Amino acid sequence: MSRTAPDNPARPEPGLPLCRVEDISDPGAKGFRFRKDQALFAGFLVRQGDRVAGYVDSCPHNGWPLAVFDDLYLTRTGDRILCAAHGAVFRPEDGVCVGGPCAGESLTPWPVAVVEGEVRTL
Repeated sequence: MSRTAPDNPARPEPGLPLCRVEDISDPGAKGFRFRKDQALFAGFLVRQGDRVAGYVDSCPHNGWPLAVFDDLYLTRTGDRILCAAHGAVFRPEDGVCVGGPCAGESLTPWPVAVVEGEVRTL
């Protein structure tokens, strides 16, 4: 179940440059917030080598943001995304929850692409 409506007016338009790939640690993550009037869109990027994936910053278990502190979305080993609220863990490559209260559910993808070293929204 998607926790963010596709018509969220704060969701950034396709083609928006977010950052350079090298601005994200390897492995690492970087969060983004966009506001339009009263609407808020929160998303984050996860980098593993040359691969960058984007997700909506909302745990499928409760809808809360995953990270308590900016950009701290990964476990200490950097191989899983962690929900700081309830300890759910997700695979970075597909957002599937592999442990915790939402096992088997998935993070909502935030489509992004790397174009000439720059991460952009799709």
